[in-house]
Amino acid sequence: METLNAYARALWESTQERLFFLPPFPDQIDTLALFGLLLVVGLLAGEWLRARFGFPKMVGYVLAGTLFGPSLLGWISVEALTQARPIADAALGLLLMEAGRRLDLRWLLGNPALLRATAADVLLSFVAIYFFAWLLVGLSPGWAAATAAVTMASAPAVVLLTVEESSAQGQVTERVILHTAIATAVSFVLFALVLGFVHAELSADWINAVAHPLWVAVGAALIAWGTARLTLLVAARLPKRSLAQVFVLVAMALLAVGVARMLAVPVFLTLFVMGALLAFDDRRQTLAYTQLPEAHWLLAIILFVIVGASLPWREFTWLTALQALGLLLVRAAAKTGAAYFGNRNLPPAKRLWVGLGIQPLSATAVFMAYEIAALYPEVGRSALLLPLFAAAIMEIAGPVLCRLALVRAGETAGDGEKKGGIA
Repeated sequence: METLNAYARALWESTQERLFFLPPFPDQIDTLALFGLLLVVGLLAGEWLRARFGFPKMVGYVLAGTLFGPSLLGWISVEALTQARPIADAALGLLLMEAGRRLDLRWLLGNPALLRATAADVLLSFVAIYFFAWLLVGLSPGWAAATAAVTMASAPAVVLLTVEESSAQGQVTERVILHTAIATAVSFVLFALVLGFVHAELSADWINAVAHPLWVAVGAALIAWGTARLTLLVAARLPKRSLAQVFVLVAMALLAVGVARMLAVPVFLTLFVMGALLAFDDRRQTLAYTQLPEAHWLLAIILFVIVGASLPWREFTWLTALQALGLLLVRAAAKTGAAYFGNRNLPPAKRLWVGLGIQPLSATAVFMAYEIAALYPEVGRSALLLPLFAAAIMEIAGPVLCRLALVRAGETAGDGEKKGGIA
């Protein structure tokens, strides 16, 4: 291979003497070209796994990113991942905006039983993970709280894409979506509070412990409110369910992503709140029936390939793996128990399927973990390996468990009727 590369370089340089407009011999593939190739590989892997084993396509996207990322083959470098971060932010933001739009606050206020079940899910998951990370793993109280905040909620992007890919409809499907949306909203609130705990534990200046959570929470709310109002104002002047409305929805979401990145406010929090405000303020149902087109599956490929490549497999140890499995078992018990005892208006079997369907843990947790770890890189990277490894395991297992729950509940379409995905 080295001989062939040396021959190609010599030939190129000799040709360059006559064709002076040629660029220097490329030592490596352009990052954009490599990233495009990676996306194609991710797409093909997802389609093959779905056709061959019936796995959700997201599993293939993650595996492709993991294989070609810095931790394994290294075809895509850390620098390339950094350059791709704005694209991943936009992809996750758009998907979380859709999750936020599913959070019908008015309907939820009229369903206290569902609210109680979700409150139990949130409380039990946070407490169980916190004490596991603090007492059994040995993390400090601040980092144990960060671990619990990152891992307590389900992955809204995974749940929504799995539901769509399976064409699922029914009681279990709706409760899985709502449980996920509410738990995500609460986890984002706890995420803001945990920032203060981490600063209080590691910073000598107490002002950071107060100001940073306020900056994140108020900043996300203001950006989300402004862009949501502007979106509804512009969309109201366009035909309902038109391509123009879709364009406005996507453009305003990207505007919110850009402003949030500029002001160092978490994109995932901003876009989720924006989606919830769009649903709550849309009294005239201007955008009620306007959905992202099928092309949003392209966002899923980009997001999950980047997330797969971002997972720190080089720092894998068997001890951390066992701790991550323990965390996931504790989390699964809390979520299943809350879903079973909190949804008494459902048959017992369906309660169990709801508990199984809300297990995914994925991109949102990874982004939250890196956001917190970036505050104190010398400590945070190692302190948050536990939730990152838990998310890595559930990147593959989560979509499979969610799909299994929907299938066993009898709420998925037949193979000939499936519409989710690109192919």
